[in-house]
Amino acid sequence: MIDKKIFIDEIACGRRLAKTELLDMATWNLALLRELADGLRQKMKGDSFEFCSIISGKSGKCPEDCKYCAQSAHYPTEVSCHGLLNKEEILAFAKLQETSGIARFSVVTSGKALTDEEIDCLCETYQAVGDTLSIQCCASHGLLTKEQFEKLKAAGVTRYHNNLETSRRFFPQICTTHTYDDKIAVIKRAKETGLSVCSGGIIGLGETMEDRMDMALQLRELGVDSTPINVFNPIPGTPLAHMPVLCAEEVWRTGALFRLALPESDIRLAGGRGLLADQGKGAFLSGANAAITGDMLTTSGISVHRDKEILRQIGFTFQD
Repeated sequence: MIDKKIFIDEIACGRRLAKTELLDMATWNLALLRELADGLRQKMKGDSFEFCSIISGKSGKCPEDCKYCAQSAHYPTEVSCHGLLNKEEILAFAKLQETSGIARFSVVTSGKALTDEEIDCLCETYQAVGDTLSIQCCASHGLLTKEQFEKLKAAGVTRYHNNLETSRRFFPQICTTHTYDDKIAVIKRAKETGLSVCSGGIIGLGETMEDRMDMALQLRELGVDSTPINVFNPIPGTPLAHMPVLCAEEVWRTGALFRLALPESDIRLAGGRGLLADQGKGAFLSGANAAITGDMLTTSGISVHRDKEILRQIGFTFQD
């Protein structure tokens, strides 16, 4: 029988679980697994909860062939398309998020990368946000160069987002227009520039639990600060539209294992929470300590008001 306190204390003090241990734990009683993960969350992160939100800064017509994505130009989806939002539009969104008590927000753009001209436009926007608001700026603009990262950092961006999406083994079945190593390289470039990194993936694409743990361990090796877990939401017109939605218990189990594998990272519930009957409450009791709130890029999300109701019920604290 495992001594829960000793187990949690060991991980908090620096013990890191190996892949074989994590895969073995994936078969454990779910209630025990969730209790260990939530105990470790309290030990490492306390009861403080972090919200972030995202705005679609540029949408659709993406040349990449990610098989889950409504914005890919390769698939007949009904996603709305628009060019780069202007400074006034993004600044108004950022003000609303700050008023709602959200700690950070991210501008997310479609495409493999942005041009230097687009980066320069966004840097003006990020600078304006920093000059007028206290909300933290995150950015998600694809596979950028070191020089582009340096511009973003100088403009006030503090964190860069680039999901691995899945394991190295499974990635070629999800995307063929860029590589896993492309993603790892951009994460390393962002870190070398001095930016915090947010990187995670999507569960429910057809991958195995071993794939999920391989991704978690890759993220641990990269030293990411925030790990978003998206529950796959099948989009009509994409190649994965036929995939079933994961059950809540599978989401809880995966989230708990990510907490145990990545004790220092913020485990962040992201897209797909609205597919769960409890809107993510069970995952917040399974080691998660952060979430993306509000609408996602191409699907509806959960309002910050509703999220705060849920989190107050289970004892989390956050900025109002």
